[in-house]
Amino acid sequence: MTRHRALTYIHIAAVLFGLTGVFGELIQASAAVITLGRAAFAVMALGIFARMRRKPLLGVLTPAQLFVLVIAGALLAAHWVTFFISVKVGGIAIATLGFASFPAFITLFEGLIFRERVRLAEWLLLGLVTAGLVLVTPSFDLADQGTIGLAWGLLSGLSFALLALSNRRSASGMDPMQVSCWQNLVVALVMVPFAVGQLPAVPALDWFWLALLGIFCTGLSHYLFVSSLTRLNARSAGLVIALEPVYAIAFAWVLFSQQPTPRMLAGAALIVAAIVWSGLRKQTPPSPTAEAPSKIQP
Repeated sequence: MTRHRALTYIHIAAVLFGLTGVFGELIQASAAVITLGRAAFAVMALGIFARMRRKPLLGVLTPAQLFVLVIAGALLAAHWVTFFISVKVGGIAIATLGFASFPAFITLFEGLIFRERVRLAEWLLLGLVTAGLVLVTPSFDLADQGTIGLAWGLLSGLSFALLALSNRRSASGMDPMQVSCWQNLVVALVMVPFAVGQLPAVPALDWFWLALLGIFCTGLSHYLFVSSLTRLNARSAGLVIALEPVYAIAFAWVLFSQQPTPRMLAGAALIVAAIVWSGLRKQTPPSPTAEAPSKIQP
């Protein structure tokens, strides 16, 4: 693995992450069905990629590790469901930018829940994200579909922040591919009661899109991300992944004519700047093993 190949891998992964909202728009099924299908196909894809790397995925885990993975899997399910609801209600750009608020939630949780000292730079980061979200909000009328979609996107960012903190604090020492496989397996099991009754009515085309979503935007993107970390540190990889909202907005504009307003573009610029700054300002990047699962689940 050369650095050039690692950079290629991470940029492809960022593009695949940006395509997640596109599939949420294309698939006509409910958010519960999309989440179940994505997780199921992702487990199969991760199994194939792990076999290519000759790494076991479902190895022996301690009860404490299994408990953590179950909690993280439930948070991942909540993150995906709220994200896909946001896509269907507010559109791809709104959903992705709402989700991109997660660094602000992480800053709040670290200060309020974990009692970590929040520095001035982190409050400024929170202010940038908040200002960006104010600009992105179509209107402050709760009857507006775009505003409702953004609210679901913020819930998606909230659940992702909890997932990231859970992985950071509890998944250290575990293989990222194994963590992701177990979490996706838990997602599938959690969603079965909510989606199983709808599966017979899912059209064949939706199954095709679900397969692409699970295999490429989850399994392959995770494989590329983890592989790139053999040459890149987590900070460098995270800065590339920060381009995800840019790709998502571009795809929505080109494929669905969801043209962003100048105000939305300004808000997007502030949010992306906050994400990039969040990565640059960390003096000691987390270990790739602990960080990888939390950065690759858009």
